Amino acid sequence: MKKLFLFILLFFVFTEESNASTLRLRSKLIKGYLVDYNTRRDVDEVSLLLISKATGERFSTETINGTFSFRNVPIGECILILADKDYRNDTLKVFKTNAKEHLVHYTFSKNQPFSARLKVTWLFNWGDRTIVVKGKKVIQEHYWSHMMARIILIIYGLCLIMIFYYSVVQLSLAIAYQKSKRTPKLTIPPFDIERAPIVTVQLPMFNEMYVAERIIESTARMAYPKDKLQIQVLDDSTDETKDIIAKKVAEIVSTGVNIQHIHREDRTGYKAGALDAAMDRVQGDFIAIFDADFVPDENFLLRTIPYFNNDQVGVVQTRWGHLNKSYSLLTELQAFGLNGHFAIEQQGRNSTGHFINFNGTAGIWRKKCIEDAGGWEHDTITEDLDLSYRAQMRGWKFTYLEDVESPAELPITMSALKSQQHRWMKGGAECFIKMRGKLLTHPGVRFSDRVHGIAHLFNSTVFVFILILSILSLSILHIKDSFSDLNYFVQFGAFFISSTVFLAFYYWNSYRDKTGRFWSDLFSFIKRFVQFLTVSMALSMSNAVAVIEGYLRIKSSFVRTPKFNVAQKNEFTGNKYDKKSLSILNIAEGFFMLIFGFTALNRLAYGDFGMVPFHLMLAFGYGIIFYNTVKEVRTGR
Repeated sequence: MKKLFLFILLFFVFTEESNASTLRLRSKLIKGYLVDYNTRRDVDEVSLLLISKATGERFSTETINGTFSFRNVPIGECILILADKDYRNDTLKVFKTNAKEHLVHYTFSKNQPFSARLKVTWLFNWGDRTIVVKGKKVIQEHYWSHMMARIILIIYGLCLIMIFYYSVVQLSLAIAYQKSKRTPKLTIPPFDIERAPIVTVQLPMFNEMYVAERIIESTARMAYPKDKLQIQVLDDSTDETKDIIAKKVAEIVSTGVNIQHIHREDRTGYKAGALDAAMDRVQGDFIAIFDADFVPDENFLLRTIPYFNNDQVGVVQTRWGHLNKSYSLLTELQAFGLNGHFAIEQQGRNSTGHFINFNGTAGIWRKKCIEDAGGWEHDTITEDLDLSYRAQMRGWKFTYLEDVESPAELPITMSALKSQQHRWMKGGAECFIKMRGKLLTHPGVRFSDRVHGIAHLFNSTVFVFILILSILSLSILHIKDSFSDLNYFVQFGAFFISSTVFLAFYYWNSYRDKTGRFWSDLFSFIKRFVQFLTVSMALSMSNAVAVIEGYLRIKSSFVRTPKFNVAQKNEFTGNKYDKKSLSILNIAEGFFMLIFGFTALNRLAYGDFGMVPFHLMLAFGYGIIFYNTVKEVRTGR
């Protein structure tokens, strides 16, 4: 029996007023009716205890279909106690016969000699313990389970604090972003095309048969003097992609474009290894890098190279656009999240002079900056983040251009999205382990840059806290049911709803689907924000595993995100690189869908609404991920 409180309807043969500490009874027969406080249903086999204050006699009984009675009770003051362990009666609500409007709260206090026992759910029902206080034996209820409840609350509270810290940092970036929008925009520095520097465009690829031709053609069309442009196709492919690239490169060479096909048999270092291996063949003083799923604008170089007039600028990074944003809800949500990063995080940090990261693509490096920072290293799977921090700690400046968009393809399947997220989360954790000490001790770095840099590198860990928080929330409900003295701490957690408000403000400022009609935009944003949080929280399991692997320095291969080259669903005919299979994590996601769904509905039925929205979001999120994973596996087979 798992109810919090009870209604008790007492019928007396003779009655008079009752008070908050005792019941005055003037009959040798006491009859009553016990119903559940939430469901209003009869409760059966519930133990009750009546103590006569006049004689000290005790009378016990059990309910039968909700009714109970005590016979031969001495006339005088009595104490009524709900003695069943399955219930907690901090307050018994007593109704006079046929007069429900006269509600009397019968409250048991700690000072009463025979107070009601605490209701303890099955999770914390570990038994009582007898201790001696001043020579007398006293029953101390559920000591170790109470201690375990406190430990759970501490861990739960720490997770809430860390999530709150993350949201405060994001809020500060959103405020910085707003301020930056009120300041004059950077103007393109004067640029003499006749004196344009030599630029090398690098296109790292590995088995990209669906998009290889598109990216090569796009870069070959760039509006830049042909004698100042070099294109390197860094090909690590092991399938027919290398033949597709060779054919396309030969076709581009015939048009007079300086393009080379550099194929490696040994894939050491993965993407970082390919970039590093090609450095001795780079002809340009500046290196633009594009992943295979990008389609850069023809004027990309003309809009970015002029910012290198400042000799301190080592990198110019541009904003990612989305070629297939409208493909599905999954791509819509990815665009929603990425817009937050490329608006608030990148622009917010850059406008205040804090460290940002080169995003691995759609940006340009000064060759001298790469060399000065130590070159590409492949001891992490996010070589872009690693090199970015090493360069900025050595004094190089990064420039972020929000107004220059570089369109790219978003993953269209759940398996592709997870592989991308796994690499980003694990690589972020690896970089935190590698760079935290250097960032805190490197000379010449501002204190504020150290603080924001640590927060930036630690970002991916928020998924670990979300996963722990969601799992412990199931125990928190049992703690709330079992220990009334700990309810204060449980309720205090509601304060951290502000974390959600801060994140909403963060994403509202980056929301790019505004039409100018405030209320319409607001409702549209709230819908998208709730959908985004729902799926993001459910991704916490797979992302948390990736983060933990990064912290434990568990090495794995560089799993690149499969590319599809589709914008509409009717264009998709399959992808041989998008491997699909059910794993233990997928089964766990299905289990979490069921457990959070059951808990939400159970609490909803009994009127305990506190965590129902949170658990419903988790149930729907895990359900969406599990359903799409199973669907993709079945379709793939």
